[in-house]
Amino acid sequence: MKEMIPKKGRVILHVDMNSFYASVEMSYDPSLKGKPLAIAGDAEERRGIIVTCSYEARKFGVKTTMPLWEAKKLCPQLIIRKPNFERYRAVSIKIFEILRQYSDLVEPVSIDEGYMDITDSDKLGTPVEIARTIQKRLLEQLDLPCSIGIAPNKFLAKMASDMKKPLGITILRKRDVPNILWPLDVGQMHGVGKKTAEKLAKIGIRTIGDLAKANEIQLKNLLGINGARLKERANGNDWRPVDPDSVSDFKSVGNSTTLPKDITNQQVLFQVLDGLAEKVAARLKRKKVLAANIAITIRYKDRKTITRSKKLSNPVSQKDEISQAAKTLFLKHWNGEPVRLLGITGTDLQERGRAVKQLDLFSYEQEAKKEPLIHALEKLREKYGEHIIKNADAKADIDIKSKIGTDTSFNKDFLQTFAIGGKNKKE
Repeated sequence: MKEMIPKKGRVILHVDMNSFYASVEMSYDPSLKGKPLAIAGDAEERRGIIVTCSYEARKFGVKTTMPLWEAKKLCPQLIIRKPNFERYRAVSIKIFEILRQYSDLVEPVSIDEGYMDITDSDKLGTPVEIARTIQKRLLEQLDLPCSIGIAPNKFLAKMASDMKKPLGITILRKRDVPNILWPLDVGQMHGVGKKTAEKLAKIGIRTIGDLAKANEIQLKNLLGINGARLKERANGNDWRPVDPDSVSDFKSVGNSTTLPKDITNQQVLFQVLDGLAEKVAARLKRKKVLAANIAITIRYKDRKTITRSKKLSNPVSQKDEISQAAKTLFLKHWNGEPVRLLGITGTDLQERGRAVKQLDLFSYEQEAKKEPLIHALEKLREKYGEHIIKNADAKADIDIKSKIGTDTSFNKDFLQTFAIGGKNKKE
């Protein structure tokens, strides 16, 4: 494996599930295999759009984002299934549990694809052997096909995974870029959409090779800072690391830690969870949100990783509440084996001012006692302004910012919050 790693270089995999939603439906209902299948909106509505479809359907010209009526015209025997997003999320969790057994550096980018840095996984085999093992396990254990790109950076790995579908494994080295990538139409390049391709065509850039050799100043004038970035990509350069905690738009807040040694002592593990809960609580307060769902991640000595979550009756932001929920989950799902990594994530975030407590018989009396004070505060704010009185959390926000800065990153946890409606991408 070390032979194909340049000095100070990396080995990156891009794992992309093939026709994910359709493949999941086929795994649940084997009678659908080999048939033209589409996942789409209401079959009775002409406005329904194809979310994804099987490769059998694609042979008839059916495509993602195509109107349902048009797809049926091309393929009258097309089978339609409504999306089952809870099912897809559950399967996605299992996929990433498998991937994390081969590297600690796994970066999900959507519900059905992610990057892996396997540079330090050489004891598990060569890059191709690792890719084949992952592909085989996903197919045998989950009945799901995937394509995998192997490259020295994320951009080339993504381009490589698109080259052979379904069930492809493709190696793309930087020295291969001129012969393999440059002849391709610029619209086939990851990061170049239809509108960008049209803009580039107006200045004579029609292939990836044209983009690689283009004038950088001209590109900046046309596309801004993205122009220079795309030129770098076209030349095979991409310095982005595989970051499990990368900034994303998915609304979750979490922290994890790899333990200095594998631990089985429950008291010590609880202390680790307390520390993680404190960090999550600080970030929730800084963002002025509460979490209605708490998830924990447990990675064992053998790299097996599980993620389990619990919907809470009331949204939380306090350390003790988060810690208690995490410990309850941990005790329920820990198998007693040595633990390598622990993580806590708060999801289903709600703005602090809009969060509504669901009062039960035990909390009603306590909450009712606060009502006179709440009404008094509301009257003061109405008369003198919103900021005349602030609660302790607001004070905590100021203290936290002064100590740890204004970091606003959300840890990625699309598995809980992936936007309904899927993604429009080539699968």
